[in-house]
Amino acid sequence: MFFTLYRRSALKASVKSSRLIGQAIHIILPAALTALLALYANNAAAFDFNDVAVRAKALAGKSYKKPADKLPKEIKDLSYEQANQLHFKQDRAYWRPEKLPFELSFVHQGGAYVEPVRINEIVGGGVREIVFNSGLFDYSHTRIDPRRVRNIGFAGFRIRYPVNSAKEKDDVLTFLGASYFRAMGKGQGYGISARGLAIDTALYSGEEFPRFTEFWLSRPNPGDKELTIYALLDSPRATGAYRFVLRPGVDTTIDVKAQLYLRANVTKLGIAPLTSMFFFGENQNGPADDFRPEVHDSDGLSIQSGTGEWIWRPLVNPKRLLVTAFSLDNPLGFGLMQRDRQFSSYEDLDYHYEARPSTWIEPKGKWGAGRVELVQIPTPDETNDNIVAYWMPNSMPKQGQPFNVEYKMYWQKETEKKPPLAWVAQTRLGHGYRAKSDDTIGMSIDFDGTALKKLPANARVEGTVESDGNGKVVSVTTRRNDVTGGWRMELKLRRNEDNKPVELRGFLRNAAQNGPGATLSETWSYILPPN
Repeated sequence: MFFTLYRRSALKASVKSSRLIGQAIHIILPAALTALLALYANNAAAFDFNDVAVRAKALAGKSYKKPADKLPKEIKDLSYEQANQLHFKQDRAYWRPEKLPFELSFVHQGGAYVEPVRINEIVGGGVREIVFNSGLFDYSHTRIDPRRVRNIGFAGFRIRYPVNSAKEKDDVLTFLGASYFRAMGKGQGYGISARGLAIDTALYSGEEFPRFTEFWLSRPNPGDKELTIYALLDSPRATGAYRFVLRPGVDTTIDVKAQLYLRANVTKLGIAPLTSMFFFGENQNGPADDFRPEVHDSDGLSIQSGTGEWIWRPLVNPKRLLVTAFSLDNPLGFGLMQRDRQFSSYEDLDYHYEARPSTWIEPKGKWGAGRVELVQIPTPDETNDNIVAYWMPNSMPKQGQPFNVEYKMYWQKETEKKPPLAWVAQTRLGHGYRAKSDDTIGMSIDFDGTALKKLPANARVEGTVESDGNGKVVSVTTRRNDVTGGWRMELKLRRNEDNKPVELRGFLRNAAQNGPGATLSETWSYILPPN
């Protein structure tokens, strides 16, 4: 399985140098020759990000070419469930025989994934393609003849690394479908997805889904704790070069570097897009016959603005498409988070939503002016990813000109990013007991955090809530939550027009102080969807 491809320059150099050593040496032992070649191969320029960037730029100068359809009919006709029966033989994983820290396994085409990706391995200064082999998969649970699926290509791949136990490797990263990928850290399960790029999301003209067409993975060395992956992105209106540096752990992190090129104008360019699911939660009742209290991969959008303000927008499952945005200069971070970590909030023994990761995007350098856009799409069940968040720059790149961006991704659980003061722990919609004459909409927002727990018992904590023109705040009260040690803000409001949303904004402050130091919490920013 081990393979090294030496560049021509290295071979020429070795021949020339052997002549300079002296004419008396007529025979070089194989071991010495191998060492000599390896020396010059290591000094040769290895494959790197610039190689992919050159390809992306050249590709952008050509017309988009749709991938050829070479799949046999029996593969194309597989359902999602049937495709999942095409199991990879884990004992055939790349890098397993050498007992390297990472293992590479592959995903078969079929079901929703019918477009092939090319996968290469970087070894020393050389590159070789990892060719599809039906012998890597178990077809025993299907009626497919392996001889009919030769040379079709892989749908994607998985990376495994020991994060939960030193004795066994776990899935930590998967690239599968378009430009989608998912990662996990310790004690986490697959949930939220990321993408390389989003184009024209939630526009009536239709969304364009760029796809990674080719990957290059650097073979790890013994003891390595990180893995570098390069990828080439292509779509009708964009190309791109990507570098992903994966570091698995309690928080799995991925450093992302991208250089993008536009073939044609786009209306919306979504940078660092995240895709998740919100079916129902504490702020929205589920179906009457569903025993679970909540069902979601993420429960809110968190933003750290360039000014240091923290904003929390709880997610909803709207009846109609809902697109909102936060205009910012040089954001410090944003992410779709799963803050509720109690099993009792979900009671799901199969899917364990309490273990789904939060994903935080931390920009590298200054991103300039733009906005974090949140797209919330109606969904009738939990099988659809209906939540999308991304950064959209105000200044769009020109056609053919490089657009560079870098950021770090954190896939987190207990150690997820939170504001230094107090944060929103839950948002509940509805009243407790109320008089029959009370026609208001009731909401209860719990805040938690060390900043609140340190307050004296007689602290004067005040809740401040503002509404847009379609709502009227009737009352706001605050009181200590004796169970959590935090504070609860309770508000009542009325909606002017039922067919329009209401946007609310609130936070806690210390009424005994004035100025910026009086703020005790992040900003709660809520959209009450139309009825």
